[in-house]
Amino acid sequence: MKAVTVLGATGSIGVNTLDVIQQHPERFRVIALTANRNVDKLYEQCMEFRPRVAVMADSQAARSLSQRLKAADLKTEVWSGPEALIEAGGLAEADMVMAAIVGGAGLAPTLSAVQAGKTVLLANKEALVMGGSLFQAQVTKHQAMVIPIDSEHNAIFQCLPADRHPMEIGGGVRGLLLTASGGPFRDRPKSDLDSVTPEQAIAHPNWVMGRKISVDSASMMNKGLEVIEACYLFGTEPDRVRVVIHPQSVIHSMVEYVDGSVLAQLGNPDMRTPIAHALAWPERIESGVASLDLFEVSRLDFEPPDCERFPCLQLAFDAARAGHGAPVVLNAANEIAVEAFLDRRIRFTDIPHVIQDGLEGLGGMSVSDLEEVVDLDRRARCGAWDYIGMHLS
Repeated sequence: MKAVTVLGATGSIGVNTLDVIQQHPERFRVIALTANRNVDKLYEQCMEFRPRVAVMADSQAARSLSQRLKAADLKTEVWSGPEALIEAGGLAEADMVMAAIVGGAGLAPTLSAVQAGKTVLLANKEALVMGGSLFQAQVTKHQAMVIPIDSEHNAIFQCLPADRHPMEIGGGVRGLLLTASGGPFRDRPKSDLDSVTPEQAIAHPNWVMGRKISVDSASMMNKGLEVIEACYLFGTEPDRVRVVIHPQSVIHSMVEYVDGSVLAQLGNPDMRTPIAHALAWPERIESGVASLDLFEVSRLDFEPPDCERFPCLQLAFDAARAGHGAPVVLNAANEIAVEAFLDRRIRFTDIPHVIQDGLEGLGGMSVSDLEEVVDLDRRARCGAWDYIGMHLS
């Protein structure tokens, strides 16, 4: 039986992970769950899965959870704060860690799991976008195993040769093709994008995701971050990664080989498929996802992305090629811009302007250790708020 820690248990990925685990009580047990401040959801999860440890980033939320668990006579220990999240990431009892904390906040706990030599199920793309080669070096040093959870990277993982290291695509591979649905604004007139609302941006046509990731999908920054993640995760260059708009979200990504073969992974758009694959790898288990009915799908469409409509995608490619601290700045500025958009402080079309300003100011900075990454991330966030206050508010 495998012991599992779920970092970010109350989010979309965390909830789906626990759904798969619940279907296989003979294979998995939950050792730790973490959340930001959603006390009600984490309480429900603790009552069902009875972990040894529950962690809340927010201290007040942690006190509330502790009181409720004590009243229910549950022995789960409740920890709080950023250091507790890091400690949870490296718990000795855990065999594998689902790294599903959204945004830059997930970097340190995920790195803790890597440094503890765990099997890391990586749903937090920012860990690689921000950590880059530093993250890779830690994976190698501590002999950790990283299995990607993003549907696109998991699809690539499944389509690559089984005997290769997950961070080395090896010979014979010509390139990687990341599919993208195009989000809710794929066919919307470009002139109308100024007026879109947060509610419209989070209404993804195919996937059920959190608010931040849904906005990233609408702007195609999510795909841009995935390009950077793919470069680090599979040891390749940005020019060997292509984005393909595929509205049906049935093909989750493809690998092109030098002999002309293109291998694709298909399935219904449900995150429980890559989660179940990663939890059981190299075996296969039931995920609860319905079988794909190709006759119902009936057609598969493909088109190139429009980087004029979605400038965030081009900014991500530029950051990937620039390297150094550019991906850190890109990610930090984007997080602030999305937060400001969701709070109705800026327009949807202002998001790339915030990011571009950050890249022009700080994108050339280099980072040599985690402290420098964290410092650059902080500076980029402050710079983004300054730009919003001076130019967009």
